[in-house]
Amino acid sequence: MSKKRVPQVENAQRVKEIIHRLKKAYPEATKTALNFSNPLELLVATILSAQCTDERVNMVTAELFKKYRTAEDYARVPLAELERDIKPTGFYHNKARSIQAAARKLVEEFGGRVPQSMEELLTLPGVARKTANVVLGNAFGIASGIVVDTHVLRLSQRLGLTQHTDRDKVEQDLMAIIPKREWITFPHRLIEHGRRICKARKPLCPECVLADLCPSWKEFYPTMTFTSPSAK
Repeated sequence: MSKKRVPQVENAQRVKEIIHRLKKAYPEATKTALNFSNPLELLVATILSAQCTDERVNMVTAELFKKYRTAEDYARVPLAELERDIKPTGFYHNKARSIQAAARKLVEEFGGRVPQSMEELLTLPGVARKTANVVLGNAFGIASGIVVDTHVLRLSQRLGLTQHTDRDKVEQDLMAIIPKREWITFPHRLIEHGRRICKARKPLCPECVLADLCPSWKEFYPTMTFTSPSAK
């Protein structure tokens, strides 16, 4: 069986190279794929995106955001009506309750505006660190952490950037090795790579720009070898 040539680089250098190659491969992937025009819309869209594709969320929010323009609108609408409006995104009972409860808290404690700090965002019902990071990074340009969704979790494990499965712990591991200036854009590029190449069931390792830096490819392609792009 052919064995992969282990890169003779320290982990910090490997991470730097991973970031560099992802930037080169996905220069356009610098922000969320969710459509929004203000922080409230992004907050709602991110809550809706749980267990749902961004494409479907965007289809729903195209009409939703015409109907609901303020936190007050979400806070006052009958819950059953909001559920009907977001039903195509799935898990609509829980999502509607979270959106309405968050909207009411925004109205009661934040003047109807989405707060710009991790601590305040985490007080909103239905908002955990992933949602807060999406909002802070994409709506406000604030790097308070790193978005860890299912793609970021999977790729971080495969690349050997973390051994954890808990998303908060994975985020802490990534924050320790990823330069803060990359915190906002890095996960978007990793997500794009996960969608196109490093898929959950059958990753396309022969097409991967990170293959020679990845310790996991041999689980899927045990008889193949990969070399650095610079050696090709």
